[in-house]
Amino acid sequence: MWTLADKTLKSRLFLGSARYPSPEILQQSIIASSTEVVTVSLRRESAQQNTGNRFWDYLRQTGVHILPNTAGCLSVREAILTAHMSRELFQTHWIKLEVIGNDDTLQPDPFGTVEAARILCAEGFEVFPYTTDDLVVAEKLVSVGCRIIMPWGSPIGTGQGLRNLEALKTLRQRLPGITLVVDAGIGRPSHATQALELGFDAVLVNTAVALAHDPVRMAQGFAAAVDAGRWGYEAGMMEASSRAQASSPTVGIPFWHQEDAH
Repeated sequence: MWTLADKTLKSRLFLGSARYPSPEILQQSIIASSTEVVTVSLRRESAQQNTGNRFWDYLRQTGVHILPNTAGCLSVREAILTAHMSRELFQTHWIKLEVIGNDDTLQPDPFGTVEAARILCAEGFEVFPYTTDDLVVAEKLVSVGCRIIMPWGSPIGTGQGLRNLEALKTLRQRLPGITLVVDAGIGRPSHATQALELGFDAVLVNTAVALAHDPVRMAQGFAAAVDAGRWGYEAGMMEASSRAQASSPTVGIPFWHQEDAH
């Protein structure tokens, strides 16, 4: 069990809800993953599609905590407006804050993100800001009231995994009391394991599950990967060494006499 904002959770895997083949597959994937937090875009939910109501009904049936996000917002004003609408629609003060600064890389705008976070924190939101792995930006977000930071492993949807391990390690070391969730770039279960082994509290996965040949099976794989990574971190993993070390004891093992070797 662990604490995320004002909730107590078992799973350390968050799922996104976009790009699944159908609402039914999304629901099955959520159940298979054992996740308790699912991100939802206001734009996705409010779109006038034939599956819109069915999508929302399937999410409700799973009993997960909804984490609305401001996906696609390009300005502080737009992100704040979307957050307010999300709070009314989803009945939650949680908001995953995204203020995109570059259309090609989908890299977040650090200045807009910090400013929007400052305003939303002051208004009583629990802000989950999507950011890069930059320590200074993360510290600024903490200074304006964020208790949770969501740095990317690599750009959204690339599946490149944890591209800058040293930066992520620095974030974990320098922000010991902050909940850190790797968001974006996770493409394989092994990437999720690696993030949890570094001491990150959770990972958010969307594309790697939604676009898998078998999303439900992939969701199960990520559930197991997150558990393995966390258990390894808590157990205390061995340090890598450049020198070979025998795993069996050598004390007391008899050596051949020199004459026996001839």
